[in-house]
Amino acid sequence: MLRGVGRRYGLRGPWVLRGLDLDLPAHTLVRIEGANGVGKSTLLRLLAGIDAPTEGRMTGRPRTAYVPERFPAALPFTAAGYLTHMGRVHGLPAAEAAARGQEWLARFGAAGYARTPLAELSKGTSQKVAVAQALLAGPDLLVLDEAWTGLDTEARGALDRAVAERAAGGATVVFVDHDPGRLAGAVGLAYRLEDRTLTPVPASPGDDGPRVRIEATGRPSAALPPELPGAPAVERDAGNPAAIRLTTSAAYSDPLLHALLTARPPWHITGLSQLPAPVPASRPAAAPAVAAVDMTPRPAPGAGPTGTTDAAPEAVSRPTRPARPARPARPARPARPARPVRPPGRRTAAATRYQAALLARSQRWLAPLLLYAAFLGIGVRAGQPLLDSLGYAAAALLPVAAWLVRLCVTQEPPAARAVTAAAVGPSRAHCASLLTGLGYALALGGAGTGTVLLMSAPVSTDHTVAVPLLPAALAGLLAAGCSALLGGAVGALCARPVLRRHGWSLAATVSAALLALVTDGSPAKAAVTDLVTGSLTGTVRLPLLPAAGAAVVVAAVAALTARLAALRE
Repeated sequence: MLRGVGRRYGLRGPWVLRGLDLDLPAHTLVRIEGANGVGKSTLLRLLAGIDAPTEGRMTGRPRTAYVPERFPAALPFTAAGYLTHMGRVHGLPAAEAAARGQEWLARFGAAGYARTPLAELSKGTSQKVAVAQALLAGPDLLVLDEAWTGLDTEARGALDRAVAERAAGGATVVFVDHDPGRLAGAVGLAYRLEDRTLTPVPASPGDDGPRVRIEATGRPSAALPPELPGAPAVERDAGNPAAIRLTTSAAYSDPLLHALLTARPPWHITGLSQLPAPVPASRPAAAPAVAAVDMTPRPAPGAGPTGTTDAAPEAVSRPTRPARPARPARPARPARPARPVRPPGRRTAAATRYQAALLARSQRWLAPLLLYAAFLGIGVRAGQPLLDSLGYAAAALLPVAAWLVRLCVTQEPPAARAVTAAAVGPSRAHCASLLTGLGYALALGGAGTGTVLLMSAPVSTDHTVAVPLLPAALAGLLAAGCSALLGGAVGALCARPVLRRHGWSLAATVSAALLALVTDGSPAKAAVTDLVTGSLTGTVRLPLLPAAGAAVVVAAVAALTARLAALRE
């Protein structure tokens, strides 16, 4: 539900949307119409939870999936690998996510590209991957921003049926498409966006699209399942009480057949015929009418309410071919039961694993690693006092940690980031990026501390006092952790959503990292100073207070930037 929702970009920018009141019920297809540039994509991003409203409030948003108009290919995964990651982000177990990803690729005719890197896919095949990631977890709210763009005819028909199935399964589907006849006859609500507000659009008579008639028989006492998909017109045979005829739009034929065949007791399908689409009165008489829908049974992914059966018809528009005779329906395969979706905490962990895999496969971690190795190679020598070397290694880690976090926050292309934000929320998606960068920085700090312990001499600066190795190692790890945390805070503050321009972001990162090392009161400076001064006397001081301060700072920065990510993603 949207109440008084408005959206503008910037504190003084013009309003894109203003005063929107909208209720989106379940079991409904909702079409948003409007001219280019009126804010349709902005509205869809609000509904998907990618952006937050500037004013007003939104409540009741369920588990959501989003398909952008153009999906980026600049992701270092194969099609199947990306779908597995996104399935886990949506809350599915790994094996289930992989299986459903393969099934949806097959349904959209892209099974042969499962092991193909995304960067090598065509625009149309990349869009099929984007659609598959949104459908594989059976979302309760599906938001499609011209998702049919770039798809071939068969894939568009498959997406039409999948959308109708989601609505029939209880979901809310909101879509924008440049084709005014998209899902004609299946749309439950339609709105036109103009002058920053929504206006309901009444259903146009004669725009119902192709119709399908299903004939079925059941036990004399059998009742039809409640809330049949598509709200079909039901006719009963006076001479045979067990026989019925149902007429619905072609977009709802698949889920309607599924509901009949999986009812308890099931209905037996005795006939399946197609009815011509009504011709608008304005169409000239000489214009050739589009032929009826070609019905071809096809198995589909068994994804609980999103799955279809072998008896499901496929709608393909063919202008010149005469309609095929109806085929008898085959027995339906039992739908795979939907597994429970994991709680948000596990979905955040899955988003963190996805970000970590993205960083590892992109090899962007290599430059910060080489920089840290160069710092150690220049400043650490065999036989040097241990505490001095540990302090140097900890100080060198701070700018490297800032770099790593900045990489993780900005590594996803905007469209892919929007998909992740819709699945787990922009705040959780941003926190997953921060956790990934901090994790890499802490691992690098641990490796650097171990290297220093192997190379340095456990003595004081004047080589007269022995330094206990175990306390020194603990102090070095705490100092490295302190620098990694503070560097992570610097990287988070110097990247999106705080700073968006690359030049400003880079300059701010370098400057803030240097200030964090030399400014009095900085936890990183305090931790390094404890090590260096302790080396003069051979005394090990554990930098517990600086480490705690760094943890508080990074937690506050993470909360602030996560909130900003939700406001200005």
